[in-house]
Amino acid sequence: MLNTILTPSSPASAPGPMLSHPARILDIKEEAYAIATYRIQFEDPALREAYRFKAGQFNMLYVPGIGEVPISMSSDPAEPGVIGHTIRYAGNVTRAISRLQVGDVMGVRGPYGSAWPLSRIEGEDLCIVTGGIGLAPLRPVIYHVLRHRQRYGRVYLLYGARTPDDMLYEDEFEQWKQQGIKLFLTVDRADAAWKGNVGVVPMLFYQLRLNPKKTTVLTCGPEIMIHFVIHEAIARRIPKERIYVSMERNMKCGVGLCGHCQFGPTFVCKEGPVFSYAAIEPFFGVEEF
Repeated sequence: MLNTILTPSSPASAPGPMLSHPARILDIKEEAYAIATYRIQFEDPALREAYRFKAGQFNMLYVPGIGEVPISMSSDPAEPGVIGHTIRYAGNVTRAISRLQVGDVMGVRGPYGSAWPLSRIEGEDLCIVTGGIGLAPLRPVIYHVLRHRQRYGRVYLLYGARTPDDMLYEDEFEQWKQQGIKLFLTVDRADAAWKGNVGVVPMLFYQLRLNPKKTTVLTCGPEIMIHFVIHEAIARRIPKERIYVSMERNMKCGVGLCGHCQFGPTFVCKEGPVFSYAAIEPFFGVEEF
């Protein structure tokens, strides 16, 4: 059990921004092998009421005695009373989280970082391109778009996974399609039941006819995938200023103090994780940046 509780003010501006708030696990849903979504709620009712986040931001999740890990929110920003985090068990902290059960408590501080530019791109077509667990930080975008469908033009979701069993949120796909999202799926390795595309995510661009004057691309996933998504978007004359990426880096503090997440002249935890490609082009893909 955590023994440090902050006031409901924003942790980034409150005294002691490294302190966590206790949050109880309400539900755990297995999404794929070694990936699950945790729905959590702050123990402090005042903090629960005050907490807000934007699509694309992240929290720092803390397991006492183990450490912290940055995890993007994967739930609906319009319903911040219960926060969803989709977590892949890949390191010491996430494996410790995998041993927690419904009713257990973890520490949470945030939200941190920049968000997807949903207000700025109203009226435009939207092309969401992602692979693997990269869909998690973009799921809040989908929820926002569905709540405000009339504010956006055509919406495409290009999503890939290693196998059909690795697809996240598959039980929501039909609802997304019914509400006007054009869904294009692919896998690296098909099974006998798979009837869809086989291949890498960027190849799905060849099935689209995009209007470069009114299309914005949002992408998150493995960095090599992002590289080729940017290549395909630029090949279709989509301006660099309308290509947005969410970068993954080793974030330790979340508030720009430790320097672990430095990316060129920026800190991913503060200026990112969401950047326009125009802003990061000079150092995107450069080794040691």
